Amino acid sequence: MTITLAPVGRVISPRTDTSDDFWGGVESRIELAPDFAAEVFDGIEEFSHVEVVFFFDRVPEDRVERGARHPRGNPDWPRVGIFAQRGKNRPNRLGVSVARLLAREERHLIVRGLDAADGSPVLDIKPVMREFLPGGEIRQPAWCAELMRDYWR
Repeated sequence: MTITLAPVGRVISPRTDTSDDFWGGVESRIELAPDFAAEVFDGIEEFSHVEVVFFFDRVPEDRVERGARHPRGNPDWPRVGIFAQRGKNRPNRLGVSVARLLAREERHLIVRGLDAADGSPVLDIKPVMREFLPGGEIRQPAWCAELMRDYWR
């Protein structure tokens, strides 16, 4: 089966690197692709956050992980499968991030905390609705807190 996706927009960001930390204060713009009418954003400003699906376009195919590894290559953390972590070297190189929606400017969304580098193709944008968030307690291994300590700073 072959799936073809076309970007709905692109990220315009001061952040050009794809390093793993300090994304929390990054303000970015999501620019709508020219073949979409600006009205696709109508009503989005009523939401505080958007969920953005983007493509990790800077990850070469030969760096894609199809098995297990130590997150960030750190041997102090357990070796876990790529689907048990959120690394960018995923089989389909898809990123998913929730960002604060600061404003809409016609064909652009201004967001904070989107961990996608400048030029990243945006594949989808969804409003964050409370009813789609997980109910109950979230469980995760202890190494995750250490890994994420500086990510959103």
